[in-house]
Amino acid sequence: MFSIGEFAKYGRVSIRMLRHYDAIGLLPPAHVDRSTGYRHYEAGQLARLNRIIALKDLGLSLQQVAAILDERVGVEEMRGMLRLRRAELEQVISDTAARLTRVEARLKTIEGEGRTPGADVVVKNLPPVRLAEVTGTAASFDPQDVGPVIDPLFAGLCHRLNAAGVTPVGPALARYRDAPDGGGAVVVHAGLPVAAEVRRVDDGVAVVDVPGVDLAATIVHRGSMNDVLPTSQALARWIDANGYRSTGYARELSLATPEDTSQWVIELQEPIVSI
Repeated sequence: MFSIGEFAKYGRVSIRMLRHYDAIGLLPPAHVDRSTGYRHYEAGQLARLNRIIALKDLGLSLQQVAAILDERVGVEEMRGMLRLRRAELEQVISDTAARLTRVEARLKTIEGEGRTPGADVVVKNLPPVRLAEVTGTAASFDPQDVGPVIDPLFAGLCHRLNAAGVTPVGPALARYRDAPDGGGAVVVHAGLPVAAEVRRVDDGVAVVDVPGVDLAATIVHRGSMNDVLPTSQALARWIDANGYRSTGYARELSLATPEDTSQWVIELQEPIVSI
């Protein structure tokens, strides 16, 4: 047998916790010395302790833990419950990380308020281009909504072009427009420029001639597109401060997209008119 201190050490719990479990009848000691009141535990009781801790970490109350243990939950059932809880916690971690990314982007934007970009913005015309293009819909123009849509679109497009023996002749171009239902969703066009003689790829890819733009305000964003907000709002402030008006969503021309997204280089190209 083990003293309560030894049992706590092997179980990686506190003596106080074991005393509490004893008090509520969840894990009474195997033996209590009548003369001293000292508690003693058996090695076999570690199995019950492990289940108590695991079920607690699932978010169950001690009353719920007691009810489950009294029903003698098997190892496989326990493993299934733990896997489910692990998946839930992983989702919480993922959601929290995404929220922190959005907060950081907003903070960078706030820090940049009052500073109007000058040399960073270039006004130019955009030539027409023939694109092989696939399309999807994002819930909003928020990078957190666009990314999960556009990344698979580009991956699928590259695979289709490769299968068709079509080689892109320039960098990728993303275009956007409001979804027809007017509910805030955005239609996402992921395109790669192709030669003029390309008329067709396959049934899942549209070959479109995108007209040129007479006037566009452009700015280069460096880093993940999850952090694009400060750059896009800096461009908006420049447009407003210099007597222009935007006429649509900015295009995104991929100048460099290595595997490390923090090293991406993307040119935002926003069509504008003088006011």
